[in-house]
Amino acid sequence: MATCPRGCTPAVHLCQKLNRLKTLDDDMMATSLKRCLSTLDLTLLGVGGMVGSGLYVLTGTVAKDMVGPAVIISFLFAGFASLLAAFCYAEFGARIPKTGSAYMFTYVSVGEVWAFLIGWNVILENMIGGAAVARAWSGYLDSIFNHAIQNFTETHIMQWNVPFLAHYPDLLAAGILVVASFFISFGVQVSSYLNHIFSTISMGVIIFILVFGFVLAEPANWSQKEGGFAPFGLSGILAGSATCFYAFVGFDVIASSSEEAKNPQKAVPIATAIALGLAATAYILVSTVLTLMVPWHTLDPNSALADAFFRRGYSWAGIVVAVGSICAMNTVLLCNLFSLPRIVYAMADDGLFFSIFARVNPVTKVPVNAILVFGILMATMALIFDLEALVQFLSIGTLLAYSFVAASIIVLRFQPDKSSSKGTASTTPNPISEPSPAPSESQTITEDTEELKQYESFSDKLQLVERQATRERRGVGQLKAYWEPYLGRLLGDCEPGEVVAFCVLTLIVSSVSFCAVLEFGTKQLQLPLWSFTMLLVIFSLAYVLSLALIWIHEPQTNSKTFQVPLVPLTPAASILINVFLMMKLSPLTWIRFTVWIAVGLLVYFGYGIWHSKEGKRELQPKDMAARYVVLPSGSLVETVQSVQPDGQVDTSAHHISPSTASTAEESAGKR
Repeated sequence: MATCPRGCTPAVHLCQKLNRLKTLDDDMMATSLKRCLSTLDLTLLGVGGMVGSGLYVLTGTVAKDMVGPAVIISFLFAGFASLLAAFCYAEFGARIPKTGSAYMFTYVSVGEVWAFLIGWNVILENMIGGAAVARAWSGYLDSIFNHAIQNFTETHIMQWNVPFLAHYPDLLAAGILVVASFFISFGVQVSSYLNHIFSTISMGVIIFILVFGFVLAEPANWSQKEGGFAPFGLSGILAGSATCFYAFVGFDVIASSSEEAKNPQKAVPIATAIALGLAATAYILVSTVLTLMVPWHTLDPNSALADAFFRRGYSWAGIVVAVGSICAMNTVLLCNLFSLPRIVYAMADDGLFFSIFARVNPVTKVPVNAILVFGILMATMALIFDLEALVQFLSIGTLLAYSFVAASIIVLRFQPDKSSSKGTASTTPNPISEPSPAPSESQTITEDTEELKQYESFSDKLQLVERQATRERRGVGQLKAYWEPYLGRLLGDCEPGEVVAFCVLTLIVSSVSFCAVLEFGTKQLQLPLWSFTMLLVIFSLAYVLSLALIWIHEPQTNSKTFQVPLVPLTPAASILINVFLMMKLSPLTWIRFTVWIAVGLLVYFGYGIWHSKEGKRELQPKDMAARYVVLPSGSLVETVQSVQPDGQVDTSAHHISPSTASTAEESAGKR
């Protein structure tokens, strides 16, 4: 076996540290948090995270500026794209019912440093999302009182004109975040009750908007006289879908709450499906009502629904819409404050973040330190930063997390189960095989033909069928038996799951390259048509070939929890959509993202890599097994086998002198 030169050993060891995987406990339901959330609780958390201010603001903005009445189709496309990502989160939430969401899923399948960076970005996403919603909540409430709060603050407190900062300190937004953090620190049940109240009011207002809106609907507003159903064409619908996609961001709060669910194996997939279905239905129906009530080109982007009722002569309905909007923003605020501390807690509990945030209050069973500290940080951001400057950074971390979770689904689906591999590894290298039990008198098998002669019980017949099925089916992550004659020489010697992991990497690279050429090829790069077309064909073929190579390997099929359908097609499509949306982001967003990643790497290499629990587990003494073999020369060889965590067995031999061997033989003779 080839060995690495001594100079590259530190680099190899560092790579092993960066890519080590999290070891899960045998009892996945054991937790220091409180398991008390039902399927209804998780569903309302998901609905609250998705149906927020976007329902009252985003629908009018997209309909007027980008799509027209065809915003309905844009929300339909966006909902389908979100469903692909939601499937991946649902499988992980049911399979690994631990808090941490995308961070945890990446840690158990891809590696430690990647998990830390995903968690680091999700932390920023939640902080920005909560601060932005708090400022929107404050601005909406202030507009009801004719901006009296803003005028008072600018006149009697202070104001400033600094780039990226607000014109005045938003004390109302900071105050609501501090109050919400205080309530959430009382426990998960208090958070769930508050979310129930606000979600119920919000859904009641949505039903009112739909019923009253359809009564006031005028089909003529979709006629050619008003511009038609799709005045901006297919390009407008696709551009609107990219914007509408962010309306469904928030379903990951369900997976983040899986460690506090009573029955996560069933509750997480069901809650994810219902919540996403309700959110998509609400967005599509409200968009339908809005564009039927008034012509789409006359909508007010800032308060489309309230303005539509006002123009139809029902100004009192605007008050109902305002109440629903504030309650919807409250649910989004609660979801951000609910999931953020739990991601911080998961990272701190693994040793990758400061240990003070891993402490759980013994009474409320929630990470109070993480809730209060990051609630205050979120309130500080809402106090001084501008809303537009915050929202520009909101999407890149979410899309990155979606992509890593989808890739993790493929990797884990074609990765052998560690428990089974351990058992295989512990028995296979044993040089002294266990004696096989003698066949019973009522059972006779002809070994040459392997045909059944006599079986007394039905269970014996089932065992024979299982043996035949095992011969036909290869192990998880290995090449399927059908493709063995064709690709066995090329891929047969690879470790189980190794080819799939390489194909997933190729899948991601080809997706990034394809989307980059598609987005920047004709404009920024100014490629000629032949070069543009050739690059698209090459990267498309690499994408399809990666999918094909993954598909010809054996997947896991014995899972008792929810599994994503059509793997690897479903997660691969999710990766492609997420990468395409990331290419649509502004260069300034990418610069800020790079700076945040650099800060995260400083935190990881300064603290996380040295305090990682997985790193400390590697330093623990391994279980040792010793066997003694008497050689023909009379010497005794001690064979020591260390049982590794990954199921591999390290064998080393130690020779013992003949005198020691004779002593051992004498003692054996006396026995």
